[in-house]
Amino acid sequence: MIDLRTLREDPDRLRASQRARGEDDSVVDTLLDLDERRRGALSRFETLRAEQKTVGKSVSRASGEEKATLLERAKDLSSQVKSAEAEAEKLAAELDELIYTVPNLVEEGAPEGGEDDYVVLEEIGEKPSFDFEPRDHLELGELLGAIDMERGAKVSGSRFFFLRGVGARLQLGLLNMAMQQAIEAGFVPMITPVLVKPESMKGTGFLGAHASEVYHLPDDDLFLVGTSEVPMAAYHGDEILDGSALPYRYAGWSSCFRREAGSYGKDTRGIIRVHQFDKVEMFSYVRPEEAHAEHLRLLDWEKEMLAKVELPYRVIDTAAGDLGTSAARKFDCEAWVPSQGRYRELTSTSNCTDFQARRLGVRFRESGGKPRHVATLNGTLATTRWIVAILENHQQADGSVVLPKALRPYVGLDVLEPVR
Repeated sequence: MIDLRTLREDPDRLRASQRARGEDDSVVDTLLDLDERRRGALSRFETLRAEQKTVGKSVSRASGEEKATLLERAKDLSSQVKSAEAEAEKLAAELDELIYTVPNLVEEGAPEGGEDDYVVLEEIGEKPSFDFEPRDHLELGELLGAIDMERGAKVSGSRFFFLRGVGARLQLGLLNMAMQQAIEAGFVPMITPVLVKPESMKGTGFLGAHASEVYHLPDDDLFLVGTSEVPMAAYHGDEILDGSALPYRYAGWSSCFRREAGSYGKDTRGIIRVHQFDKVEMFSYVRPEEAHAEHLRLLDWEKEMLAKVELPYRVIDTAAGDLGTSAARKFDCEAWVPSQGRYRELTSTSNCTDFQARRLGVRFRESGGKPRHVATLNGTLATTRWIVAILENHQQADGSVVLPKALRPYVGLDVLEPVR
């Protein structure tokens, strides 16, 4: 959640952030009003409570008419204290409920606008030139015996699939290579839970505006995660971390689940937009003043992985209106997909500043200092969707696919050959 002190000291910053996101900036005035009334009610409660204690002590020393007067005053104060406390709690609950709906403050320099208002920062690699009609990833996957959408739909429904044979080997090899790179960079590898409690999902910002994307198991009141960011963010919930040990970096491997609500008719062919996929995700806990630099490091690690799989791609600075609730800024790496003649997202990395940490209660303490909230950041290092770009960019005329050199030891093959 946003910092109330920052809101009080610089409300125009939140107003500007809301406008950049295309959100209503009148929420700022509502928050300020609620905060002022809550603090006023709390002050009244504390003043009345102090007087109540003073009167209570005086009663024991008084007698006669004075004692009767004091007892009457004590009774009146008791009623006022309860009323003021109830009012302060009511306003605090209203403020808490509203502030949870407000997205993170957009980082200065992020583009304004919506989904199509991103800024291209760089383009890397050459797009392939084919002397034959290139196939799309699904046709290639079927030729290779790697992707089975038909049986995925039969077993589980639309947007499900089987990876089999070299398809399964390709995904395992890709994710293992990503995890190895993360380990070499100092990340602690983790296999994370895919079911989390509501407070974990809410704390990371995936309920509210994005609730329709999330699978919920009502009988257990648990949620299936759409990314291992969720359990890794909640991993240190309500803890005070050792400031001298920061940054804490984790790399989570998990299956991910997304309902894809609102995407009817979009990317229905193949495995670009599906309900279940696997991913290796980087996650960092850092000092707030180091968050921007860590964000650029995560982006560099993503680019290192993309270089290993020899894909042409571009890096975009996502516009404020297309940021998630928790992100202050986000960079996407989009690989060239020949069959579509356009770039498609493969990775994203987000700087969530101290937004998630405030909701989850994650703080750190330097030697002799007061606890402060950490900043959290995340970044994709590899995911099932990468198979789309790898197959299409490295395909040959006969339907075979020449694997990038760095990936070959992890897959155990140099070339994926058609099975029919």
